[in-house]
This record gives sequence, structure tokens and C-alpha cells, in this order.
Amino acid sequence: MKRFFAITLGVLALASAGVVAQSNDAEIEKATMPLPRNMKEGATVIHWKADGTYDTIKKGTNPMVCYDWSGMPGKQPFAVQCTSIKNIDRVAQNLKFAAITDPAARKAAIEKADKDGTRAKPEFGSAWLTLNGADKEHATHVHTTIAVPNATTASMGLPSDNKSGGIWIMAAGTSEAHLMIPGQ
Repeated sequence: MKRFFAITLGVLALASAGVVAQSNDAEIEKATMPLPRNMKEGATVIHWKADGTYDTIKKGTNPMVCYDWSGMPGKQPFAVQCTSIKNIDRVAQNLKFAAITDPAARKAAIEKADKDGTRAKPEFGSAWLTLNGADKEHATHVHTTIAVPNATTASMGLPSDNKSGGIWIMAAGTSEAHLMIPGQ
């Protein structure tokens, strides 16, 4: 009887490990969807928790980190993103700000953090690749931006609006400044 029980526990452990591996594989595949094919295998994949911390699902070998944040505050039902691993503190802070449901209070909290120097800055020149939609089938376009914290028209020589039809700086002069690419 003890032997039967031990064998049963062993089979259950192996079966649950297989389910976890399949689950992790699916989460890894989904999270890395915005990346070019040649970067997917080497990306780190994390799983965000409700408290703004995360578990590492897969340790990568390149500087990219990807995550699924579908349905989290302020996110669409299908939402995945990849960026530089150096931007993790910024993402965690963004999630905390997104949890503030009052838009005016959220904006004030972000402005306060910018002003008092506690706002985590993204890595200058780092890419943010985002894929969003109502569901996977409607998430067909990777939105790419490039972080240029505190950049302005004067510092970069690029406009701060989209009227020229070319690349422009959104949120110029703030830690959120980023390059917008037409068609992206």
C-alpha cells in the first residue's frame, strides 16, 4: 500500500510539473509576441503580481524582458509588452500608478514623483514594444516607442507633435518622453 501511494504521488508530481511547464511555455510564447523572432529565445519573461512584484518565469540572455499584463488596471483584455530589463522599476511604478483609479489623483501622483525625483526613469534609447487588443485575434499591430526621458525639441531637434508626419517626441520634457514612430 505504501509503495502504491509513493508511486501515485510520484506520477502526480510529474504530471503537475508537465502542466506547469506547458503553462509556462504558453505564458512565454504569449509574452514574447511583440518581439522580433531573433530576440524571442533570449528574452527574460516575468509574471507580474497584483502587488507590483513579479516572478521570473524564464531567465533570458539578452537585455529584453517581456510580460503579459492582460486585464491589469488600465490595460486591454489582451496586453503584452517587452522592453529593456533596465526598465523594470519603471514598469512596477507604472503599475502602482495605474491602480490609482481617479485620473486626477493618478496624474498628481506621477507629477509629484517626477518633481521630487522618485519617478523611475526609463533607459534612454530603450525600446518599448507593445501588443494590445480586445483579444489575441485583434492584437495585430506592435506599437513601438523609444524612451528619451526629459528630451525636448531643443535637445533632440524633433517636433513635440505629430503635425510634421515624421517621428516626434510625445510628453516632451518629462520622464515619460518617448519617440513616436508614424505607423507604429
